[in-house]
Amino acid sequence: MESSLRYYERRATEELRAAGRAVTPAGQARRKALAEMFARKAMEQKERRAALVQW
Repeated sequence: MESSLRYYERRATEELRAAGRAVTPAGQARRKALAEMFARKAMEQKERRAALVQW
C-alpha cells in the first residue's frame, strides 16, 4: 500500500505535468493549484514524521 507521503508527492508531480499539457489557461491554473495543494500535504506529512522522530 502506498504511503500518504508518497501519494501526495506523486500526485503533485502528476498535476504539474498535466498543467504543462493543459490546453486552456484556466485548465493550467486549476492543475497548478492542485499540484500546490498536494505539495503542501506532502510537506505536512514530512513535518509530522519529523516530529515523531524527535520524540
